[in-house]
Amino acid sequence: MTVGVLALQGDFEAHQRALHQLGVATRQVRSTEELGLVDGLVIPGGESTTMLKVVDEEGLRAALANYSKPMLGCCAGLILMASQVSRPEQGCLALLDISVERNAYGRQVHSGIRTIEPSDEFERRTNPGAVEVVFIRAPIIRRVGPSVDTLLTAGTDAILVETGKRLAATFHPELTSDRRVHQLLLDKIQAEAQ
Repeated sequence: MTVGVLALQGDFEAHQRALHQLGVATRQVRSTEELGLVDGLVIPGGESTTMLKVVDEEGLRAALANYSKPMLGCCAGLILMASQVSRPEQGCLALLDISVERNAYGRQVHSGIRTIEPSDEFERRTNPGAVEVVFIRAPIIRRVGPSVDTLLTAGTDAILVETGKRLAATFHPELTSDRRVHQLLLDKIQAEAQ
């Protein structure tokens, strides 16, 4: 198994380190050719407007929008995967039926770490215990479509969602020692290989 990490902008190397801790090979993805060589993909956090601009410059938009293997988007990656983005409006890949408001928790100084009690479904599929989440100028999911399941919430806000082979988080799982979100992606990749 080789997991690709979109390496156009953001802290993609932190995701590679997290995946290596789970014993998985990774590959930095910067082209459609490299995208075709991986069994799943992580779209990291970063600055979504810049990331989308580079995606277009590298001719990756169609390949990402049509990517049929398991995928995890975190923070800016979630924004790219959304079907609607506001504050301000911007293009997206429409891979998840969610509406997202960018930077909704406030400026950089409002970023921080929270401890979240997981849902029964999250614990059923992973190890039990609270989840430490890191928000950095995080988006808020304002609408979750009927085909999307919520796996984690912070108060009433969905912060980890999935539909089919796709997962997306408003937080940065690569910045803690908790590897359960990355493991959920690996579980999807393994299920597809069977």
